[in-house]
Amino acid sequence: MPFGPLIDTDWLSARLGDPDLVILDASVGAHRGAGRRVPGARPFDIDGALSDPTSPVPHSMPGADAFTEELRALGVDDASSVVVYDAAGVYSSARARWMLRAMGFDRAAVLDGGLPAWEAAGLPLETGVPAPAPRRGDFTARPRPGVLVGAAEVRAALADPGSAVFDARTRERFAGTAPEPRPGLRGGHMPGALNLPFGEVQDAGRMLPAARLREAFAELAGEREKLYFSCGSGVTACVLALGAELAGYGELAVYDGSWSEWGLPSDLPVATGA
Repeated sequence: MPFGPLIDTDWLSARLGDPDLVILDASVGAHRGAGRRVPGARPFDIDGALSDPTSPVPHSMPGADAFTEELRALGVDDASSVVVYDAAGVYSSARARWMLRAMGFDRAAVLDGGLPAWEAAGLPLETGVPAPAPRRGDFTARPRPGVLVGAAEVRAALADPGSAVFDARTRERFAGTAPEPRPGLRGGHMPGALNLPFGEVQDAGRMLPAARLREAFAELAGEREKLYFSCGSGVTACVLALGAELAGYGELAVYDGSWSEWGLPSDLPVATGA
């Protein structure tokens, strides 16, 4: 069942109950564990088991063994097709799909517009406690280098004339004029980074058309084709990565630690202003 990185509610509603399809609710924060969901959806818990509990920064990628165990518990097979969504539109679902990609799994798509689009279309909802997977899956993580990167790779990219580093945070946080929501972080941005707030690649919670996405990235990156993405904690950076993939860019990487790591007191350089 081939499908692209983004699918719509019509596509998903026509395939509810498909035995090869796994639907995952990747909502975070206040939306995590909400009492209504797409029928059959299982929780992909980025705020919990699907973050590395040993990391000092939030939302870090867990190791391959832990990721394998969690995905098997969710009933995911190596041959499954996976749709991820969230209750905010396109937000943390993009992170869930990027994590799957980083672990070598390519048959995953984001539901455009997420749960709000599903509800707006008048499609059925399930309430109460989500049912567990009917059986364990056979998914095996196969980590793919270069999909999630660290500070050293981002620092090198900032010095590379063929690469562009995008920051998905708000313009105020990028400039250092608004405080960081996590205590202890410096304000500002990486010198040489480009600011494209993740909301600017969307319209009412849905991703912009491919041509408009290409314009948004090219306006800042110019001819550079190798793109890196950062944000506050590695979540909305993946929205930009999804947008760049839809726009036709092929060399993409997300900074896993993002500003939660770079912004800590250290010798990593920080700039302020627009």
